[in-house]
Amino acid sequence: MHIAFASSNGEAIDQHFGWSKSFYLYRVGKESAEFLKVIDSSQEPEGEKEKLEYKIGTIKEANIMYCTQIGPTASKMIQSSGVHPVRVAEGEKISEAISKLQEMLKDAPAPWLLRIFHKAQLNN
Repeated sequence: MHIAFASSNGEAIDQHFGWSKSFYLYRVGKESAEFLKVIDSSQEPEGEKEKLEYKIGTIKEANIMYCTQIGPTASKMIQSSGVHPVRVAEGEKISEAISKLQEMLKDAPAPWLLRIFHKAQLNN
């Protein structure tokens, strides 16, 4: 699975989805996690709808996106694009979020996570 983290520093999840200037993209499996790249999302167009479409377009490779906050309109738009948004407490470490996700995958994954995991496996 590809996971995008809204982060200002690549270590902690500390950004609102719509305000994030960068996302850190990882490939995450049950036993491994690999940093892929930093996605620059700072070239925002004018207009709220265009801005949201642009942000969603920058993370189109992701299956899941972690952030501290996301508005209801953005949440609906991102879900309809095939990316699952996850809100976490500001400052949660990316490494901890990855570990929690891997534990969920190993133990008893929630139906949404299992669906995303299997879909990602088919696309790789």
